[in-house]
Amino acid sequence: MSDGFGMESPGRHLGQASARQKPARWLVLIDAGGGGLLARLFDEQRRPLVEFDASTEETNSMTGGLTPVKGALGAEWDQALAGHSRADRAGAEVYELAV
Repeated sequence: MSDGFGMESPGRHLGQASARQKPARWLVLIDAGGGGLLARLFDEQRRPLVEFDASTEETNSMTGGLTPVKGALGAEWDQALAGHSRADRAGAEVYELAV
C-alpha cells in the first residue's frame, strides 16, 4: 500500500512546465473594469503569460524599485492588449522586469 493514505500524490508537472515557460519581461497594470487593477505578465515578445489581481503582495514585490512607463498605446502593445480600450491602455503602467 502507498503512503498516500488513499489520496494520489501530485505529479511532477509543475517543475516541468516552469522549465519550458519563458521568463516574464513586462508587467502591465491595467484597469480591469469595476475599479480594480489587473496585473498582466508578458514575455519578451509581448506574448501573454499570466494575469492576476494587481492588489496582491506579488505585484508589490515585482515592482519594488522600478519606475513604470505610463501608457501602453504604442503599436508594440496593440496585439497584446487588444481586449482593452484605448483609455485603459492610456492609463496603464508598464514595468520592464529584469530577466
